Amino acid sequence: MNVLQHLLPTGWVNNSAQRLLIAVVITFAFTMLARLLRGVSATGAIAGSLICLLIFVSTGPAGFATLASVFILAWVSTRAGYSRKQRMGTAEKRDGRKASQVLANLGVATTCALLYGVSGYVAFLVASAAALAEPAADTVSSEFGQSRSEVARLITTGERVPAGTNGGVTLVGSSAGFVAALLVGLVGAAGGLIAREALWATVTAGTLGMIADSYLGAMFEGRNLNNDAVNFLGTLCAALAGATGWHLTAGR
Repeated sequence: MNVLQHLLPTGWVNNSAQRLLIAVVITFAFTMLARLLRGVSATGAIAGSLICLLIFVSTGPAGFATLASVFILAWVSTRAGYSRKQRMGTAEKRDGRKASQVLANLGVATTCALLYGVSGYVAFLVASAAALAEPAADTVSSEFGQSRSEVARLITTGERVPAGTNGGVTLVGSSAGFVAALLVGLVGAAGGLIAREALWATVTAGTLGMIADSYLGAMFEGRNLNNDAVNFLGTLCAALAGATGWHLTAGR
């Protein structure tokens, strides 16, 4: 435990063996549930368990609850209208997300959580929450939009494209994505991961990250970047926007 105290002096676990045990047990149970629900593949479960544990030891139950809300929103939206998305050829594989997808979507949030545990700098908590809100918003907007619309608009040109096209957005999907970011932010604020004053910075940053993801997808995906790279950059944009928003808010 002295090692954790040295590495994460302001982390939730700190020097408590009991808290570490709680984090390990809940992480194991959550990973098993995610795998049972086919939200993640076998490799995704391994990566997800590591991410869950690192976020838990750094930010505590509030960070875990926020992470769990992202999983729930992604799982529900992915399965909404699944038969329709299968016919369109855009449905996600039933085995769930693999390790590279999990790391691309949650790596930035985990890094920010660890940086908070090391430094105690509150801006890293807001950045982590924003980086969790972004993949929830992105997944819900994409999945919900595909389940409700056959046609989308390319975010860069406004051109009509089939739903599911890289960079294609719909009003219903984007609205659902904003609501998803709001829900994740509310969970984080209710649990104490972020201060209530940071809620709108978090939600706005998550939404901006979702928009950045769409732009990057339209411009680069399939040419210079793959989907994992686009998702990673989207969460990075959200984290930077969240930290900046917090600085602006806190500086008033």
